[in-house]
Amino acid sequence: MAKTIQITFDAADPRALADFWAAALGYVHQPPPPGFDTWDQALTAFGVPEDQWNSRSAIVDPDGVGPRIFIQQVPEGKAAKNRLHLDLRAAVGLQGEERMAALAAECERLTVLGGSLLYRVEPAPPMENGFITMADPEGNEFCLD
Repeated sequence: MAKTIQITFDAADPRALADFWAAALGYVHQPPPPGFDTWDQALTAFGVPEDQWNSRSAIVDPDGVGPRIFIQQVPEGKAAKNRLHLDLRAAVGLQGEERMAALAAECERLTVLGGSLLYRVEPAPPMENGFITMADPEGNEFCLD
């Protein structure tokens, strides 16, 4: 049987981090279970205490192609550089100045959403096409490629 993957983030504020990644990726919040109009209704019906409603969140690709992203609350903050990170492919097929302009525009959009620019690597053919490294609102590194 073929396997699917889910990407999981640890976070202090799962709902806020889900909002950022949903906007960054064009994803949507996972809808509540059938029979409920909102997650608040579902969680109330399931008897989940209100202080735990933001303990997890999930976003999904509205086209059903990309992996589900699950965000879970943890008590500790991020302590070191990620060993695994996402690359957002924002300039596929573009080269040189056109590529870097597209990456810079995406960086600006994500900065408005709460991301942070960490550094930019200029193209140096033939080995480097250029990229921008950013951090999400909780400091998780990712690249614009």
